[in-house]
Amino acid sequence: MIILFILGLILGGLGVMFALQNIEVITVVFLGWQLSGSLSLILLLTMLVGILVTLLILLPRSLSDYFKYKKLQKENAGLTEELRKQKELTVFAKTMSPSPEIIAEIETSVISHL
Repeated sequence: MIILFILGLILGGLGVMFALQNIEVITVVFLGWQLSGSLSLILLLTMLVGILVTLLILLPRSLSDYFKYKKLQKENAGLTEELRKQKELTVFAKTMSPSPEIIAEIETSVISHL
């Protein structure tokens, strides 16, 4: 984690040095639009547009993975509860032969002790 922080500081410093050394005013023409500004500002703007496009491309997959994760968490909780009930039934069956009423109580989580 500290390595990423140091790397970020180095890249930020290099970005500031780049911006200070490239202050020439340029004009960019794209599909009839004209944009004038310093070279570093124009390059920063194009990088931000690239980051935005990348995030928009990654967004659907990220949302899909998030919803799958939540679904699996719910499924895991259900399976954990089922395993708890099965363990309780197994321990109970080893000590005595359960009646259908006792099994129903265990399945509805009325019995909480072993």
